[in-house]
Amino acid sequence: MKKIIVPVDFSQHSEYAMEVAASIAKKQNAEIVAVHMMGLSEAVVTRDESKEVFEAMFYMKLAEKRFAEFLDKDYLEGIKITEAVHNYKNFSELNDLASEFKADLIVMGSHGSSGLKEVFVGSNTEKVVRTSEIPVLVIKHHSDNFNPQTGLFACDFLEKSIGSYNRAKKMFEVLGIKMELLYVNLPGEFRSTREIEKRILSFLKQVGEPNSLEILNKVIQYNEYSVEAGIFGYSQVSNADIIALPTQGRQGLAHFFSGSIGEDVVNHSDLPVMTFKI
Repeated sequence: MKKIIVPVDFSQHSEYAMEVAASIAKKQNAEIVAVHMMGLSEAVVTRDESKEVFEAMFYMKLAEKRFAEFLDKDYLEGIKITEAVHNYKNFSELNDLASEFKADLIVMGSHGSSGLKEVFVGSNTEKVVRTSEIPVLVIKHHSDNFNPQTGLFACDFLEKSIGSYNRAKKMFEVLGIKMELLYVNLPGEFRSTREIEKRILSFLKQVGEPNSLEILNKVIQYNEYSVEAGIFGYSQVSNADIIALPTQGRQGLAHFFSGSIGEDVVNHSDLPVMTFKI
């Protein structure tokens, strides 16, 4: 891993993301690209009138000053940090920036106070998740030393999920995280154990796993009324330190997360979430 992008809005939650990015960067000897997107109107940026020009310059200088204060942290010592102030209007344009910097990961903070669906749908985080070609790690809480040992990857084990599975496996290997696989069996799409095992085994063979049978025997099958409830239900009784999910690109997580879950389950989950585009 060479570069990590951290969107910065100077909030407490963007500092949580920076703390985690710093932990990863130190272990991977990676660079952090701290990005602040100003969202100035086209009138301010493109017009020649002196008032608008000075206004744009003022906001740029203010952002640079706040960056200097924000990045003046002991935990960032020794890490190469590139500051980027852009006039992007929305967070979906981070994908272009990630491509420009050839970044490997985006780490961003999210409050998560209204449940998982509200964290993503209609929020800046969701915009990043739905458009990002690279993995996105969402952090909701302070972490002194981000060092996950076990990651729970929820999968439907269909052909469309091969890419996200491979990317998750590679990222987990880079970060030294043991991957635990989860399949949520739903009432409306109920399948017998034999049917599920046949699908999983076929999937594992397609991705080229040399020990398909051994992995199959370790896949967790969890019965629930919705995928998201199954993920968080099992995560509460497992040793997982992080949850990994496939996403449907520009459809975001709304396609993956259908149905409702108890807000108390989500709000009390301290686990980071990492997404991988299908």
